[in-house]
Amino acid sequence: MEMQHCGVPASRLSNHGARSSGDGMVAVGMGWFSLLLLNLEEYYFEQHTANHINKGCRGERQIRGSLKICSKSIIFEPDDNIHPIIKIPLRDCLNIEAPEDNEANKHFAREIPGGISITSNQVHLIKERNIIAPYKTERGKNEYFFQLDVAGKVEDVIQTLLQLYRASHLDELGDQAAMITAILQSRLARTSFDKNRFQSISETLHMECEAEMVTPLVTNPGHVCVTDANLYFQPLNGYPKPVVQITLYNVRRIYKRRHGLMPVGLEVFCTENDLCSDIYLKFYNPQDRDELYFYIATYLENHIAEHTAESYMLQWQRGHISNYQYLLHLNNLADRSCNDLSQYPVFPWIIADYSSSELDLTKPETFRDLSKPIGALNKERLERLLTRYREMPEPKFMYGSHYSSPGYVLFYLVRVAPEYMLCLQNGKFDHADRTFNSIAETWKNCLDGATDFKELIPEFYENDSSFLVNGLKLDLGKRQGGKMVEDVELPPWASDPDDFLQKSQDALESQYVSEHLHEWIDLIFGYKQKGSEAIGAHNVFHPLTYEGGVDLNSIMDPNEKVALLTQILEFGQTPKQLFTVPHPHRIIPKFKSLSRTSSHSVSITDSPVSPGEESFEDLTEESITLAWNSIAKLKLDEQHKIHKEAITGIAVSFNGSSVFTTSQDSTLKMFSKETKTLQRSVSFSNMALSSCLILPGDTTVICSSWDNHIYFYSIAFGRQQDVLMGHDDAVSKICWHDDRLYSASWDSTVKVWQCVPAEILGTRRHSFELLAELEHDVSVNTINTNAANTLLVSGTKEGTISIWDVTSTTVLHQLACHSGTVYDAAFSPDSRHLLSTGEDGCFKVIDVQTGTLISSLSSDQPQRCFKWDGNTVLSGGQSGELLVWDLLEGKVIEKFKGHAGAVTSMWMNEQCNNVITGGEDRQIMLWKLQY
Repeated sequence: MEMQHCGVPASRLSNHGARSSGDGMVAVGMGWFSLLLLNLEEYYFEQHTANHINKGCRGERQIRGSLKICSKSIIFEPDDNIHPIIKIPLRDCLNIEAPEDNEANKHFAREIPGGISITSNQVHLIKERNIIAPYKTERGKNEYFFQLDVAGKVEDVIQTLLQLYRASHLDELGDQAAMITAILQSRLARTSFDKNRFQSISETLHMECEAEMVTPLVTNPGHVCVTDANLYFQPLNGYPKPVVQITLYNVRRIYKRRHGLMPVGLEVFCTENDLCSDIYLKFYNPQDRDELYFYIATYLENHIAEHTAESYMLQWQRGHISNYQYLLHLNNLADRSCNDLSQYPVFPWIIADYSSSELDLTKPETFRDLSKPIGALNKERLERLLTRYREMPEPKFMYGSHYSSPGYVLFYLVRVAPEYMLCLQNGKFDHADRTFNSIAETWKNCLDGATDFKELIPEFYENDSSFLVNGLKLDLGKRQGGKMVEDVELPPWASDPDDFLQKSQDALESQYVSEHLHEWIDLIFGYKQKGSEAIGAHNVFHPLTYEGGVDLNSIMDPNEKVALLTQILEFGQTPKQLFTVPHPHRIIPKFKSLSRTSSHSVSITDSPVSPGEESFEDLTEESITLAWNSIAKLKLDEQHKIHKEAITGIAVSFNGSSVFTTSQDSTLKMFSKETKTLQRSVSFSNMALSSCLILPGDTTVICSSWDNHIYFYSIAFGRQQDVLMGHDDAVSKICWHDDRLYSASWDSTVKVWQCVPAEILGTRRHSFELLAELEHDVSVNTINTNAANTLLVSGTKEGTISIWDVTSTTVLHQLACHSGTVYDAAFSPDSRHLLSTGEDGCFKVIDVQTGTLISSLSSDQPQRCFKWDGNTVLSGGQSGELLVWDLLEGKVIEKFKGHAGAVTSMWMNEQCNNVITGGEDRQIMLWKLQY
């Protein structure tokens, strides 16, 4: 049967509607022809209603059915499934003709018009009495007669068969493939998409081209058509239905795919998390694929966020998606698809204990070492492989087989997908002793076998255990010792197949695996997949399995190309490389935080409060989490125009009564929230002021200026108290923490000052000591420190982000993040991540520990300033809007109409429930949360 899209997991390749025949085999209850009856790389062209006329010793017998013309065979499917399907390979045919062309059969032709005679050396009889079993082969010269219902089609059918017959008898496989491709392209060129199949007469056609619908092991050629509302695929043969239609509005994800080593695949999903797609298309050239992708992606971009590996990494790191979900997403992004068995999703062996009566997930020895590939887990075997590797001429490889291939996938799934195994293995099941008989045996062979390095498939961590049970009562053979192959033998610690899957899921989500999964990701999807790191990790496979390992377009010999492609598709392919730097580890909480969505959670070892007690910090934590969860309910409370130019900085007194603002109009202003009046206006020079902050105690406001100076203003005395002439160009931003002043400047430096306030010294002037000078290559536009004052981030006018260790004043990481100026940057409350925004309209998320850029999110306009809690972002845009972003989902969840011009400055109180913004429109706007 054909693959049931979006079905239950273990039934992705299952035989839908199967029933027991009562004799130990399996019968399929409905629709018994399948594209799986074709050979690999074979096409089904057309069908004709016909009778099979069996001229036996007991006289003539007519069997009603359908004659199917395929590129390498003729298949007759009887209507009554008590009779077998007859498959006649064209390569084994001796003669194809109309009976009237043969003297011996002229009487037959007169009696039965519309006849076709086929003489063959060999035929396959399949699914007799509708039982799935190895094909029966009848050898010896035999003649088969078929009578078409429409006699007038005989000549055309025979001409088609003779053309395909000639192709099948060419000596070279490459020549056969080329001739069949020419026949296929000619058929496609003579037809087009039937516009009567449109859902609505008002639909507008955007593009039409030829393509093939891909399902496991087979492809089906036809016409693709996309309109302003729907994506259509019309199979050339009308099978399994006349047209496949997908409403664009329902599409949730779309991925470009590498198919047969070429960038010609496209997979479309109408679900967020399902591993099974709604359609997988293979195009005849990359241009058609890219044009269709661009059209659908453009249609979707207004309501669908494109997820990257980095955005999923961020979700996984913070515990928002499970290990299982993360691996599914990575497989999807790395071109792994349920529709392509040479690139089927790959999952790791997790458990190493298959002998104990109880499974102890608290013991590290229960688990497989995730830092090593399967081939490196056994030291003795690895030594033998390395000896061979060292002696091998270039190109070298350590393992002669891959960890994922069509054969391995069907090894695991043969009990639910027997027809796929028969298709792959030319009508045979594997030898009984090589079948998937036991979990423990399979694991042992992966550890000790000379050529067995296979990993697992997602089904081992899902909820459908049918692939472990011979529910279809298949005759899979008899093992040495006489035992029949039945259900898979489970380890002692599993009471039944469902219990085995549940414990496997528990193991995958365990703390040990959460702490080490990033090591396996490095091997399969990451920086240890290729190059010197792969060699060091003993993770080197045949070069042809890697993306870019061979350029098929550069191979001119068609026979070499066919042979190479067949070898790769059967051998398996390495996933697309998603990460080129070490993957960050998962953040493992020591105890359950107040909210899963909070990134403020601290380790219990960092807190003096014992579990169960509730401190003031806990309550503050809870209120902050509540505020951020409700941030989309922000409401504009009041607004005031108090400056003559754009506002550049906002600071608020501790009691919240006074708002201080700086502006490009060169003034510092003090606004009373209580009386809603402007109380002071101060000018230090005729140059713009760029930022401001208020010192603890509410006695002093510090302002940075484009005149290269930093000004100290005494609130109590109402005058300039001091000036720090600290830079050689405009000062762009200042920060304060624990008597230290940090100043950023267009002179390409960030300076760290020890500042003792005048009040403490008992003098009229502050005391300044330059502690450090952090050098940059270009002008620095913004800086920020983390909550603990241990880290500083700087962003330049050329888009570079630098993370500095404040204590040692050394740069930890430097990344070219943005194209154009970095507008704002800030650490998450737990200091594990850094968010920046720039002139290029992008948000960038960086893992602070590794310096890895783990997420990039595009906006339709630059975001000038923001506040965030590690998950949710409140930003001010170039257009004047305030936007609320869900970083994990990668989308805007709320918009507020704000300023008439860019939002240039933003302040938020400690409880995160009051916000003040300043804009190019010279206004300040006061916002409040409405719970």
